[in-house]
Amino acid sequence: MENNQAKNHYSGIAGKTVMVTGAAAGIGFCLSKAFAEQGAKVFMIDLNQTALTEATDALKDYCVQGYAANVTDDDAVRAAFDACKNSFGLVEVLFNNAGISLNKRSLEITMSEWRRCVDINLSSLFLCSQEAAKHMQQQGHGVIINTASIWGLSTSAERTAYCTTKAGVVSMTKCLAAEWGKLGIRVLAIGPGYTRTALVEKLQQQNTLDVTDLERRTPLGRLAEPEEIAELALFLASDAARFMTGQTYLIDGGWEANGFQ
Repeated sequence: MENNQAKNHYSGIAGKTVMVTGAAAGIGFCLSKAFAEQGAKVFMIDLNQTALTEATDALKDYCVQGYAANVTDDDAVRAAFDACKNSFGLVEVLFNNAGISLNKRSLEITMSEWRRCVDINLSSLFLCSQEAAKHMQQQGHGVIINTASIWGLSTSAERTAYCTTKAGVVSMTKCLAAEWGKLGIRVLAIGPGYTRTALVEKLQQQNTLDVTDLERRTPLGRLAEPEEIAELALFLASDAARFMTGQTYLIDGGWEANGFQ
């Protein structure tokens, strides 16, 4: 088993029960790994059972458990929180990471596609946050971190559904932080820029995403690494950020500062 002692430098995370949605790949997997390396008990939720099994196998030396569930389904979410409680205890940190992209001309978006984007990117976050808050109010503390996006703070043609849902995440983060602060619950969001995940690399190989152009338009000259998103999440969940709530923190290499050019 890997020795994790040297990595336990984020105060207040070791021993915590952490739930991550969309945990089987990309940023979600890196988040799960990062929290596990800090000594947290990580409950990993994903819709893809095969990918989830591979992810938990890769983290077999840590305290992790996989659970296949559709986070847009009320009953499935409640069952997942019950399973987490039975295995690890009440949820203390929730990372709402499940989400999808939808880049399409607005005149061509079907209502089925629209509803799916809203359900996954926005409604599921509220549902999971609500269930998490029920756990957290029993303890008098907790942290909820939502995955927003740089596009939650700006707009673009052919991104209507995505921008709208991510803007909703930013707003919901503020609303819940204002309401649940008295319960000892902090609610925050992270707004990643373009990040070098397996999906981005696949799109690059298919010539549907010009990574070279994205890097050129980013002041720091490169895409984010998933591990860098995880580092920010660890800080926000730690005791060092105990007076931080209600904000969305961009991690975009200066993309927004450059006017989304």
